[in-house]
Amino acid sequence: MDQRTRLLEAALFAAPRPLALDELAVLEPEASEDDWRRALGELKDHYAAEGHGVELVEVAHGWQITTLPMFAEAIERAAFAARPARLSAAALEVLAIVAYRQPVGRAEIEEIRGVSCGGVLRMLQERSLLEVAGRSEGLGRPILYATTPQFLELMGLADLSDLPRTEELAVAMRPPAPERGVGIVRKLRFRVRPHRSTSSRRDDHPEHPPEPR
Repeated sequence: MDQRTRLLEAALFAAPRPLALDELAVLEPEASEDDWRRALGELKDHYAAEGHGVELVEVAHGWQITTLPMFAEAIERAAFAARPARLSAAALEVLAIVAYRQPVGRAEIEEIRGVSCGGVLRMLQERSLLEVAGRSEGLGRPILYATTPQFLELMGLADLSDLPRTEELAVAMRPPAPERGVGIVRKLRFRVRPHRSTSSRRDDHPEHPPEPR
């Protein structure tokens, strides 16, 4: 590897988040965008060809060095890597709905899930996984929500076009079911248990732990 590629590797190793292409220009101002693309390609090929335990991946509109998926379970089991607090099943369901229907308002999310989600939306905003994307033109001009780059990073997605498009995800695009509490199962690199129907409307508590897997 040449010096620029080694500099790139050092920067990515030190960074706590994915680095976008335009951010890399700070490392070496005289280098062009094409120079950094070549360095990224060289580093990616180096990891792939030399049998390393890490790889270079494009995620959240940037680039990051991560462990190979085949080693993730062992590393997690050994608790070597710091991991963010787990999200509840309710939070994952809300994230999935917003990801596929954004920008989307609270009323539409609640109509799909059949339960109030004000607390969950606040928690996801505090975790920087959702943000306000504007206001609807409808009555009362309700707030619209969208996902953030932190959501992409959490899910390991380069951008929203990488969201799964399988039959199991088609429910996110259907009209709300007549039955309240109908579960929405998602495969955004996580598994969500179906939500049980309730006899009365309730507000999801954001700190509820996820159901045992």
